Amino acid sequence: MPIKIPDNLPAREILESENIFVMADRRAVRQDIRPLKILIFNLMPLKIKTETHLLRSLSNTPLQVEVELLMTGTYTSKNTPKEHLVSFYKTFDEVKEHNYDGLIITGAPVELMKFEDVAYWKELSEIMEWSKEHVTNTFHICWAAQAGLYYHYGIDKYELDKKLSGIYRHKVLKSEEPLVRGFDDVFMAPHSRYTGIRKEDIEKCDELEILAESDEAGVYLIISKDKSRIFVTGHSEYDANTLKEEYERDIKKGLEIEPPVNYFPDNDTSKQPLSTWRSHAHLLYSNWLNYYVYQATPYDLNVKRRK
Repeated sequence: MPIKIPDNLPAREILESENIFVMADRRAVRQDIRPLKILIFNLMPLKIKTETHLLRSLSNTPLQVEVELLMTGTYTSKNTPKEHLVSFYKTFDEVKEHNYDGLIITGAPVELMKFEDVAYWKELSEIMEWSKEHVTNTFHICWAAQAGLYYHYGIDKYELDKKLSGIYRHKVLKSEEPLVRGFDDVFMAPHSRYTGIRKEDIEKCDELEILAESDEAGVYLIISKDKSRIFVTGHSEYDANTLKEEYERDIKKGLEIEPPVNYFPDNDTSKQPLSTWRSHAHLLYSNWLNYYVYQATPYDLNVKRRK
């Protein structure tokens, strides 16, 4: 089944060239089916690339998904054309009276700052609080996972000795949980961050469970026991070139940075990277949509949510 997006969203042409079924608004309205309403709060600087990454990951399911894009109203993005934001994005004031089946909150390059010092922290906190009553399940990515754990459970992040960047081996810890259904016992996933969360801090919280971890990258998948929140400390949605682009960007900035580990063939930065995590990414998002959104959400979105 397709993913429903605006007719002229830039990601549309890219996805169609990859033979991904996307549906125009004019066709979707003729189908007698209620699509899942997914809100994406995009905090990444390069919003168009992030949109494409996430839409690609959400597309590989038999469910029809209708996506709305959310931007900060208290902070103006400097890396995305204003006309794109005006055409395709909404602010919280425009959506806060509505309910959604799912909410995705992306990462952001602000992880070395204290949460309270981030320009849009108050707005993000308001949205996370709002999600308790207006969203069936919230999916937090990378920095957003750290922010969500801090806001909801008081679990703080800590600074790493150096940037964690690369493709890391992970193992499943709770194979009975539907989110990891179908995962290999060992799977690969990308990480790109300067901060982390401590496993022992999560284990002290009775409301959380760890589903997957890496010996090198640490805790990867966390779920709240009430199944309303999922936290992913990596970037399964990244495409094959994303870490390469980030590495080249950091080099141009003059940063002393090592190449992403387990990424470039033969660790040669002149060689084209290969995606070794694509199947995991599709499975992660399809499991989320199926088991934690579609099978958990009310048919009538106006039904009062849990607090």
